[in-house]
Amino acid sequence: MMRILCLILFLYCSNACAQSSFYAVDLLREIRIYFYDSNWDHQLDSLYVQGDNERILADLIIDGSTYDSVGVRYKGFSSVSVNRVKNPFNIKLDYMIDGQDHNGVDKLKLSNVYQDPSFIREVLTYEIAANYLPSAKANYANIYVNDTLWGLYTNVQAVNKGFLNDHFGNKYYPLFKCNPKNLNVSPGGENANLSDAHGNDSLDYQPYYDIKSDYGWEALYNLIDTLNNYSDSVNKVLNVDRTLWMHALNYTLINFDSYIGYAQNYYLYKDKTGQFNPLLWDLNMSFGSFSLTDASSIYFSGFDILEAQNMDPLLHHTQISVSPRPLLRNLFLNERNRKMYLAHIRTIVNENFSNQNYALRGQYLQNLIDVSVQNDTNKFYSYTDFITNLNNQVALVTADCPGITQLMDARTTYLSGYTGFSGEPIITNIATSPQNFIVGDDVWITANITDATDAILGYRFGANMAFKTTTMFDDGNHNDGTANDGVFGGVISNSANKVDYYLYADNDSAGVFSPVRAAYEFYSIQSQLNVGDVVINEIMSNNISTTSDANGKFEDWIELYNTTSSPVSTAGLFLTDTLGLLQKWELPDYTIPANGYAIIWADEDGGQGDLHANFKLSNFGEQLILTNADSLVIDSITYLTQADDIAFARLPNGSGPFIMQASTFKANNDFINSITEKQEQIKVYPNPFSDFIKWNSFEGIEVRDILGKLMYTSENTNRISTSTWNTGIYFIHLKDKNQTIKVIKIQ
Repeated sequence: MMRILCLILFLYCSNACAQSSFYAVDLLREIRIYFYDSNWDHQLDSLYVQGDNERILADLIIDGSTYDSVGVRYKGFSSVSVNRVKNPFNIKLDYMIDGQDHNGVDKLKLSNVYQDPSFIREVLTYEIAANYLPSAKANYANIYVNDTLWGLYTNVQAVNKGFLNDHFGNKYYPLFKCNPKNLNVSPGGENANLSDAHGNDSLDYQPYYDIKSDYGWEALYNLIDTLNNYSDSVNKVLNVDRTLWMHALNYTLINFDSYIGYAQNYYLYKDKTGQFNPLLWDLNMSFGSFSLTDASSIYFSGFDILEAQNMDPLLHHTQISVSPRPLLRNLFLNERNRKMYLAHIRTIVNENFSNQNYALRGQYLQNLIDVSVQNDTNKFYSYTDFITNLNNQVALVTADCPGITQLMDARTTYLSGYTGFSGEPIITNIATSPQNFIVGDDVWITANITDATDAILGYRFGANMAFKTTTMFDDGNHNDGTANDGVFGGVISNSANKVDYYLYADNDSAGVFSPVRAAYEFYSIQSQLNVGDVVINEIMSNNISTTSDANGKFEDWIELYNTTSSPVSTAGLFLTDTLGLLQKWELPDYTIPANGYAIIWADEDGGQGDLHANFKLSNFGEQLILTNADSLVIDSITYLTQADDIAFARLPNGSGPFIMQASTFKANNDFINSITEKQEQIKVYPNPFSDFIKWNSFEGIEVRDILGKLMYTSENTNRISTSTWNTGIYFIHLKDKNQTIKVIKIQ
């Protein structure tokens, strides 16, 4: 048994490592494309000219692994041309064969390194960005077409359902690629700028945003409307901090082929907190390679290298936005947002540029790909340009492409002297109390904060909860010592068993976070739950037609119930159906509200989200155990064989013994009120009953006992003889009305 378990763990770990390493920067991939048709290039050119997203068939070999019938098309806009040999590829591995993937990767995004003589802009920028917000991974691949070397490409992770599941724990919420169908390249083009210029009908925005989810237009318009007309409430629908990080990266690295330039090349994803999150995309022209308009009054016609080095990161606050840029301008109306934004710029500069880490990393990447660049006969620039462009400018057709260190060394000097970059408070000696807190306690956070006018505490109880903020005080009344002693205190009332938190402080000059990468990084404290704080409240092991998951499948499910009057986190809890393997599946960091519910899908499909367990429920009955990291049993149940669509639920809700009954999915099991309402519609009498039971209309019915056993079925009746039934609880399911009524048999 132990050998089998070790083998399973080995195979699981090997697969997980293979997925993560496919985009490992230190590894050069080899990808061979074998098109079915000899005129493949003409077919791809035609699809691109027609604006058709259809694909043509090919076989694929990735590092020796072969895949049949993949779908290939070009990707991108400006990087594609029918007159170029080396065009970017978008390859869908499961185009014809469902489920086909390479170590979990089902789509390849291969960029042709257009507008980048250095060959490192895209990979280096994604690597830096990953420290501050969810970002795609990128490395390099030598691409062969029909066994002819086509060139060195960047291999960029797709922003798709797999990416969303990895970073957000779900993949079914609204996702938009913010690229208009017809890019307006004239100065001042609005494109996907999130202005409300197109009216109050979400359908009017479809030409400007590409929806990648099954739904979401209403949510996108709500974001646009709130951002433009109710910006004081925008944090309810937008992760403002993450947006400030995106702007900080774009302006620090002069990545203008983005929202701050033509208002394109980014994604928006609405996560389980209800907030939209911006995601960077298409970074091949970062570090000043894209030098066209930013839609401000000063650089309306573009900028040169000197202007890029000294680009004001608050242009859309200090100057006129010729074309609306509400995601910049409206957020920058708030002084604290501006200070937070500049604090993020400081972190990016200090961690990557002031210390020259970026230059060392850039040289490493160039050394890694040097031979491949030399062998790339289809590259857009010479090998000399490749060597030169790390440090010095190279002339392009449109404008000079700055050397990366030429740009960033000067830019670091400029930003370091920018008003608001320095003079920030200093945060030290962060402490929490009580040390052994429990669910419902008030948790105090204190810190020494030097030279601060204001301080705030950000906190949450789980990854499905947006950070909230509360004020910290130095007044002697908030567990902070004496007034004005430089110790600030803040309280998190009615806390959960786990608290994520960060601090922010500012003064007239600047602001600062602790940790400096907040809120992408944060501090955490956690205590153990008590036995009974969370219980297994209801399960269904034979879900045929009651409730489907987000993928539309009727899967087994487990309902957890928070019995306390405070929120709780499931972090550090484990579920198992195997007594000898108590930590079989670790629950995600999920907040269950006070007296609230969480549904775990027992379907062995973690690819659907972090609330999908790695085991299924046996319909023949088994034991379920909920434990903590120390293997303390928080709750356990043993259930019996279940009939179709019958749940096994606690009655009374959260505390009683289990009975078989109709499902009350993510709701109170004490459904007497709903039964009373249904009985008023269909009068069942007598109830309690003895020898018979009847109702006031002919119905198609099924009757089951408390164990789910089918006692009676009919397609059209209004009376049942029950003299032979045992005493107890029964459930009459009215098929036509999809209603279930509980009745009681007495002697």
